[in-house]
Amino acid sequence: MSRFKAVIFDLDGVITDTARYHYLAWKRLAETRGVHFDEAFNEHLKGIDRMGSLELILASSKRSYSQEEKLALADEKNEHYKELIATMSPADLLPGAVQALDACRAAGMRIGLASVSRNAFTVLDRLGIRGKFDYVVDAATIAKGKPDPEIFLKAARELGVPPAECLGVEDAVAGVASIKSAGMWALGIGSPQTLEQADAVISGLAQFDLASY
Repeated sequence: MSRFKAVIFDLDGVITDTARYHYLAWKRLAETRGVHFDEAFNEHLKGIDRMGSLELILASSKRSYSQEEKLALADEKNEHYKELIATMSPADLLPGAVQALDACRAAGMRIGLASVSRNAFTVLDRLGIRGKFDYVVDAATIAKGKPDPEIFLKAARELGVPPAECLGVEDAVAGVASIKSAGMWALGIGSPQTLEQADAVISGLAQFDLASY
């Protein structure tokens, strides 16, 4: 029996992989503004919210942008992204994702989602799993993105579970830092070398085992 009463999952890179769609949308926006954008640059945006990602991209621009222009650029990127995710389906769920969610439910645990995506609900609907979550926190309901702990603390509060009794699941360094700062136990998805702050690391939800945490 797990010592936790709730599990809070990240979305991108954990339950589904929308990274490619984000990459293509950011690349289109950056290169139309004369900023070189490649896979290496994209790695620096992992786990960072939309405005934070935009600031990193525009730091390489030859011109400066007003706050109003930045907001318009962020909206433009989001429109590109929404066009791409409109093609998603349950086939885009990562291996083990549904089984992990069902295992948490069978164990009587509360299930939350903590995603910095402003399109989290759309993605969940496309994947057909929105009903599997007791509460979803997305970028529209928080003031600070990861690595700030706000998003995970809000999820715990809405789930009615103390942070110390929550298990957070993340694939990004910023996300793991957010979980740890919230006072939760962190399960990393990916490389132990990259996610060294996590309490345990697995390669994907196909290896998820509640009894081990």
